[in-house]
Amino acid sequence: MRRLLAVAAGGAAVTAVARRVAGFRPLPVHVPDPDLDGLDADGAAARLAELVRIPTVSTPASEDRDTSAFTAFRERLTQLYPQTHRVLEREVLGGGALLYRWRSGNDAPPMVLMAHYDVVPVTGQDWTRDPFSGLIEDGYVHGRGAIDDKGALVAILEAVESLVAAGVTPARDVYLSFGDDEEVFGVGARLAVETLGERGIRPWAVLDEGGAVVTGVFPGVPGPVAVVGLAEKGVLDVELVTRDPGGHASAPVRGGAPARLARAILRIEDHPFPARLHDVVLAMIDALGRHAPGPYRALFAHAAELRPALAALLSRASREGNALVRTTVAVTRLEGSNAPNVLATRAMAHLNIRIELGETVQSTVDRLRRVVDDPEVELRVVSGNDPSPVSRADNQAFALIADAARSVYPDAAVAPYVMVQASDARHFSQICDSVYRFMPFDLSKAELAALHAADERISVAALHRGAGFYRYLIRHL
Repeated sequence: MRRLLAVAAGGAAVTAVARRVAGFRPLPVHVPDPDLDGLDADGAAARLAELVRIPTVSTPASEDRDTSAFTAFRERLTQLYPQTHRVLEREVLGGGALLYRWRSGNDAPPMVLMAHYDVVPVTGQDWTRDPFSGLIEDGYVHGRGAIDDKGALVAILEAVESLVAAGVTPARDVYLSFGDDEEVFGVGARLAVETLGERGIRPWAVLDEGGAVVTGVFPGVPGPVAVVGLAEKGVLDVELVTRDPGGHASAPVRGGAPARLARAILRIEDHPFPARLHDVVLAMIDALGRHAPGPYRALFAHAAELRPALAALLSRASREGNALVRTTVAVTRLEGSNAPNVLATRAMAHLNIRIELGETVQSTVDRLRRVVDDPEVELRVVSGNDPSPVSRADNQAFALIADAARSVYPDAAVAPYVMVQASDARHFSQICDSVYRFMPFDLSKAELAALHAADERISVAALHRGAGFYRYLIRHL
């Protein structure tokens, strides 16, 4: 049972309970024909490989950013996708965020397709290939950013380029918002939101990175599941700080700054945030349970009655299950004395916190203070944002995303879910109530594990299907 629930936590869908949350109505089973006209799988792989070779690495310190790489990337896009740049209007926002507009000729609210072209560093990782080689080998494009998130950017542009070349005009305006600093929680996406907001533009729907097409994440579901994020948890960074007069390490005192800090950390560790099944999470279990074999289906059909027990079991089942049902706290940095024989005058712990739906930055900070319960431990908020709103799943936009996914993954069960990570999409919730998070690639567990790690790669076939997804989406707006 524990293993069952752990796996269930990885998948997500919204049905009966989520109708109360997002107005969701179960979608009829429909498998549209794929739209791969004008797409060249090998050509797309070659273009992605070229862009992977440009090391657009984001760093926390802006002075360490190689701006020439970002400039080269933007220039290369104009050469690789000439039809797109002939027809679409392009703006550069801030330090390099890109905003394209594909005019439809009417005033219908637009669709926004998002991606980012900055990548995380490779320092300290044990790659089996050069991470910026863009090597195409054994049906895969290898390198940093192949999936996160240059793969999605290329899939979008492959679709747009093919449609522009065919003389297609979309039924509503299409904006492409490509961030240059997503990996460091930068301002690119916020600038795009501000730009659209100032122009009075409220998108019909927004689609960014997030879920993917995965297999084996839920017991009894024989085929792939396409998980589309409706919301994401909040992010909060906090520092715990203790101070002391210090002195020589040969004459230590009990209960010094590091000891008080350690006690505070242990209190947080021993008193985790409560495990709760948010209505959306409960609906996830209910919906994918419908695809499970008889005994499992019966269990998950009664998930509402088992809410407290399921929350407790999920919290113990796996890291992923725990993250799904509670606010999590990770100690990511510790600092003390800068010399081996000197007592610390200041000790610090950095906490990275992911806030569950239904909580806020303030409620999280308030609980941390109560748990630490020590006036000599300073709690300083570095940055934070509340969880995103839950987007609608009862509308044409969600139905279109589901159809587009099934057009290239006909065996997939489309399932909304909750992201435990953060994305640039959260900024667009200010101007749109239909913000979704989905990468249209079928990814193995090993490929998912390589995100932000060594040996990131994407199959040429998955990239091709992703371009087909976006082509279908644009054609049927």
